[in-house]
Amino acid sequence: MNHKPIIYQLLPRLFTNSCHHCTPNGSIKQNGVGKMNDIDLTVLKKIKDLGVTHVWYTGVIRHASKTHYRGIPDCNPYIVKGNAGSPYAITDYYDIDPDIATSVAKRMKEFEQLVKRTHDAGLKVIIDFVPNHVARQYHSIAKPDGVEDLGENDDKSLRFSRDNNFYYMPGEQFAPGIDLGSGDKFYYEKPAMATGNDCFHPYPNKNDWYETVKLNYGVDYTTGEKHFSPIPSTWHKMLHILLFWAAKDIDGFRCDMAHMVPVEFWNWAIPQVKEFNSDLIFIAELYDTAIYRDYIFNGHFDYLYDKVPLYDTLRAVTCGHAKASAITGCWQTVEGIGDRMLKFLENHDEQRIASTQWAGAPFKALPALVVSATMSRAPFMIYMGQELGEPALDAEGFSGLDGRTTIFDYWSLDTLRRWFNGGKCDTAKLTPEERRLRNLYKKLLRLCNKEKAIACGEFYDLMYANYHSLNSDKVYAYYRHYNNDHLLIIANFGDQDENINLHTPQHALDTMHLQPGTYHAQELLTASKMTLTIDPDIPDNITIGHHKAMIIKLM
Repeated sequence: MNHKPIIYQLLPRLFTNSCHHCTPNGSIKQNGVGKMNDIDLTVLKKIKDLGVTHVWYTGVIRHASKTHYRGIPDCNPYIVKGNAGSPYAITDYYDIDPDIATSVAKRMKEFEQLVKRTHDAGLKVIIDFVPNHVARQYHSIAKPDGVEDLGENDDKSLRFSRDNNFYYMPGEQFAPGIDLGSGDKFYYEKPAMATGNDCFHPYPNKNDWYETVKLNYGVDYTTGEKHFSPIPSTWHKMLHILLFWAAKDIDGFRCDMAHMVPVEFWNWAIPQVKEFNSDLIFIAELYDTAIYRDYIFNGHFDYLYDKVPLYDTLRAVTCGHAKASAITGCWQTVEGIGDRMLKFLENHDEQRIASTQWAGAPFKALPALVVSATMSRAPFMIYMGQELGEPALDAEGFSGLDGRTTIFDYWSLDTLRRWFNGGKCDTAKLTPEERRLRNLYKKLLRLCNKEKAIACGEFYDLMYANYHSLNSDKVYAYYRHYNNDHLLIIANFGDQDENINLHTPQHALDTMHLQPGTYHAQELLTASKMTLTIDPDIPDNITIGHHKAMIIKLM
């Protein structure tokens, strides 16, 4: 690989919504909603200008909500989380969410035009594929002719059947620990279906994914037996859905909770999709390190989430709950597949860096940001507003004051609204700190592909040679190198400036084909110049500020 994918995740529902006075639990009429058409070439070129290569459009497929549209089946409001609903409670795999369309009747056309605009801006398109669960009232009105709907021919008298699309509890009524309404709004489900987060009983609680039902890929969870031959019905239907969206000229799928779907399905499906378009990428949301290699080598995924261990470790180090030297164990855990591990510090599931629940200030996480972005050739992802220090200070409705940006409510983000500025996409309404942060992200993300040592070079961890010469509780250091390009990267996670004596062992020199000596150098984030002594017998004295990171290029 000679480039490093830089992914920008955004929810069209929120991204361009310019409502200044949102009401908690507000309707779409009260709080407004962003539209696909608002993401025009100006917006996209500004995103690309950050150094971004891919845009992940989250929540474009039609999902459960409480908003009524003529010609689209209403959802029972008691099994919808928030007014806007979860983007991961899909109601029609073949349809576009009407909320984000300017013309509801032309919503698929608007999506196709968004894909084309994104490509015209020099960016690639990623969308969600949600394979593990659907909304409780799933019903496709947009499926192509001749396509059988999910559950259409299920035998509901059976707890499990290979060719049922859902799991059932015969004779039992769905009775979650939530209000199911009354009268004509009462939600009734009998037999009860298994809930998306593997609740194989009719009593999920409010913290479960009660608004979803689990899809059946041929695994009998009561016995653990797998019934994969002949190929189960759900496999064929989900492959058809993947190929439907692949034909829309998209460039990749982020696969939600991929580890809750058998690796055998991915082994069967992904190669068939790649026969249609070999350039499509598949990203797995995956949290179990024990199965990482299985989902890459047998599941054919291009990339996996690096939440466990890297995100978790970087967050713990930033917050003072782990030592900086623990980062070494992160790359060791994924050694051999490290370039396949998608790095990030924010996404729609995680708390915002600037939230009081995380770092409390965006610049405090600068060391984690630089390490995450530069320690490997793997893709790096940021979440809309991360580059502006979005603090997630709102209690939006279904989502309370939890340090996250809601995915369930109609809402507008103050930082993005001011940056969007009526479509100008400028810095006129940003604070000086927000401008400085965005410029920092721009510089860093551009470096990720400008510097071949980062984009396609090798990694050399310096910690084993420096435990006694730097504060390994707070400081982490490593080299990246490619041919004659050499970068020394140092991150200080601590609250105090650090004066370190950095040792470069002979093995590092041999690996990087460097001769001992004094080198002119430049710190790339600040453009400041310096000299470095690279000699196994002479440690180099370097001062690094608190909550700072340095990317030092040998000239």
